[in-house]
Amino acid sequence: MKKTGFKGSLTYKLTLYAILTAIEIVLAVVNIPMPAGLSITFNMIPVAVAGIAMGPVGGMVMGGIFGLISFLQCFGLVGYSGMGAALVQISPVLTFVQRFGSRLLMGLIAALVFRLLNGKTNVYVSSAVTGFSSAFFNTLFFMGSLVLLFGSSDYMRGSMAGRGFFAYIVAAVGVNGLVEMIVATAVTGAVGAALRRARLI
Repeated sequence: MKKTGFKGSLTYKLTLYAILTAIEIVLAVVNIPMPAGLSITFNMIPVAVAGIAMGPVGGMVMGGIFGLISFLQCFGLVGYSGMGAALVQISPVLTFVQRFGSRLLMGLIAALVFRLLNGKTNVYVSSAVTGFSSAFFNTLFFMGSLVLLFGSSDYMRGSMAGRGFFAYIVAAVGVNGLVEMIVATAVTGAVGAALRRARLI
């Protein structure tokens, strides 16, 4: 039987999940508040790293952890989300679907992006694009599901103020999304390159 070594072992995966989960918790607490109840967050970076190191399953597991933390923030646990607190008053179930589902899907897409690019270009570029895609799809899926699930609520009608879907996203997360994409691209690229040098991916 061919040995997979530490890189493919259960110990490796559990260790990486534990490290990335700890980073997720720290990032959840230190995010940067912005207007409209949103914040600049870099929690998509550990999700992208999991997708790079452990494939679609890893990306989805860490995406799910990100989503669970995001839902807990609606109740003032592991940080606080003003928007989440308002949404959970409307529907806890839809709030969970919006926060958990969008991050789960983002983790899957990020991992598939890396799988598509890996081997076709150098690892820094593959990882950097994965980081960018994690921030981009995190914003797209989070805001898209927000409008889809809560667009008819008084809270969202007040926030959108008559603007269309894309105009609202640009107005609400223009600065947030841009900063998140730049940082996620640079950091994930560097981490992916470091993991390759250490022969962990």
